[in-house]
Order: sequence, then C-alpha cells, then structure tokens
Amino acid sequence: MAEPIRRCAGCGRRAPQRELQRFAAVAGRLVPGRDVAGRGVYTCRRLVCFEHARSQRGFARALRRSVDVDPALARLYTEEPHGQRRQ
Repeated sequence: MAEPIRRCAGCGRRAPQRELQRFAAVAGRLVPGRDVAGRGVYTCRRLVCFEHARSQRGFARALRRSVDVDPALARLYTEEPHGQRRQ
C-alpha cells in the first residue's frame, strides 16, 4: 500500500506523511499531534518551515480557518528527539 504524501505549509515540499510534523486546530488554536481530530496541516521538521508558515498565514490557509499560532510551538523543532543527547 502506498504511503500518504502531504505538502509542507511552509516551503511547499511534498513528502511522506511520516516525515512531517502535523498540526490541527482546536478551539481556534494550533495544536501539534497526529492524534488530534480534524483537518490537519503539515510542515517539514525544520524551524524555517514553521516560521514561514506562521508568518505567511500558511496554517490558516491550509486549515481553512483562522488560528492562533503560539510562537512557543517552535520548541518542537529545536528540542532533541527523546533518547538522544548531544555529546
């Protein structure tokens, strides 16, 4: 079975769904997570894509509604994955 392909709201690159960070709108706020119900929007796992989507209203456009994008969500792109540490 073919893997779903999604488009980054920041740079427009097409990529397999598993490679992208998913967001959805909950009560007018942007929330990260694959298990959040509703229409989703995706970005590459790069901070520059998140920032571009935020500044160019890419999240609102993809979700087809106004959303409040908390700048603190940028931490998703700067934190290290669980179990990995820099040495």
